Amino acid sequence: MTDELFDAFIETFGRGKIRQQVPESALSRYRGVLPDRLLEIWREEGWSSYGNGLVWIVDPQAYEGIVEMWLRDTPVAGIDKYHVIARTAFGDLFLWGEGTGPKITLSCPLHTLIFLPGRVEKRVENADRAVSIFFTTLSRADCDKDHLFKRALKRLGPLGAEEMYGFEPALIAGGEMSIDHLEKVDLYVHLSILRQLGAPRVGAF
Repeated sequence: MTDELFDAFIETFGRGKIRQQVPESALSRYRGVLPDRLLEIWREEGWSSYGNGLVWIVDPQAYEGIVEMWLRDTPVAGIDKYHVIARTAFGDLFLWGEGTGPKITLSCPLHTLIFLPGRVEKRVENADRAVSIFFTTLSRADCDKDHLFKRALKRLGPLGAEEMYGFEPALIAGGEMSIDHLEKVDLYVHLSILRQLGAPRVGAF
């Protein structure tokens, strides 16, 4: 399917790599839950990494526990049911609300829940177009923490599908946002530990 908006995402980040084929069971599970266009992207692209691992299109089911943990007792809890549809190498999670669309970014390393308070409850009007627009608005600069990605890739090596670059000590625990404090870590374990260190604060786009 021709999608000029998603093509712009490919122009920015390059073709997908480390591709995991999406099983029919996952397509069935999310049909009617996530946009049809996103499921088409899954079928065409798989769950893949882009930009040498800077951005990943992911399996939302793998992040269900992480989302529940991080959103508990926050201002957006209960507004909608949210699913992670993409993430960055540093653990920023891009959430899709079943009724509200792409209104929230969860920056786990910064312990910040990013959204516009006046728009977070607004229903998405055209989910298929909204998901394509979401991908085309992603930029390398926005996904790259303090321009550390290239240095992390060279120093620590490429990421696997369940890995991320994490700051150790964590920023919330007094760590520094520098290459000397980055490690390659298990994504799910690291994000769980980060949440145990404190609740996310609310930021704004």
